[in-house]
Amino acid sequence: MQKLWPSPAKLNLFLHVTGRREDGYHELQTVFQILDYGDELEFSHIADDQIHLRCDGVEIETEHNLVYKAAQLLKKISGSRQGIQIALKKVLPMGGGLGGGSSNAATTLVALNEIWGAGFSLQQIAEIGLQLGADIPVFVLGRSAWGEGVGEILRPLELSPAWYLVIHPGCHVDTAKVFSSPDLTRNTSPITINDFQNGNCHNDCEPVVFKAYPEVARAHRWLGQWTTARMTGTGASVFGIFTSEAQAKDVLGNIPDTWNGFLSQGVNISPLLDRVTNQLY
Repeated sequence: MQKLWPSPAKLNLFLHVTGRREDGYHELQTVFQILDYGDELEFSHIADDQIHLRCDGVEIETEHNLVYKAAQLLKKISGSRQGIQIALKKVLPMGGGLGGGSSNAATTLVALNEIWGAGFSLQQIAEIGLQLGADIPVFVLGRSAWGEGVGEILRPLELSPAWYLVIHPGCHVDTAKVFSSPDLTRNTSPITINDFQNGNCHNDCEPVVFKAYPEVARAHRWLGQWTTARMTGTGASVFGIFTSEAQAKDVLGNIPDTWNGFLSQGVNISPLLDRVTNQLY
């Protein structure tokens, strides 16, 4: 069994909050750009029927971790009697708006569907993942996409090749607090894909986050010296788009020591799909 499975990051190239539903969830419009950079998960057979999880270099509460929850959910739905040892190798910052936890859960569902021989289609796995989080389906389906609803209504998009410089300023943004803030704009008019392609978009969460987390605002201003900067999701990461790797590397070489950053290319098809067997296509 090949053990390593990719768990890529994503960027929200914009994020509009167009309304709030009666159940408290927000109606959104966004574009998910999948990156060729992210975490990895390793799955190993074990003799017992339990799910064991460890995370290299990071303290986690196993029962509250999305990887563990995803494995438990698939085990229940599939009726599998097998166990698994999962090792999560983290490089993505927690609370960074890069979808790390959701991507980890998606990779777990896709991998264990194959390893346990559950036989679900990608669409069925995406529907299972939606029970755990709105961002999980885009990682399961594995394509950069236009997203609506709470982020689960997806339409694949072919995005132009680009290099992304992502900066995490070292703070953790509480997504729940951002979406519950009275200052959050919740009535942005819906736009079209053509509007997005013409640059008529923004991130409604930026003013709320910049006010509550000044370091995110500082990172945004700093990156804005070289390119248009934007926050991804509810933060804390900000990103800039570059046409060449060399240009992005020059900027990355100058970031303050207290911040972390990385370069990545945007991809239209996730590296996770390259690890999936033909039975899921």
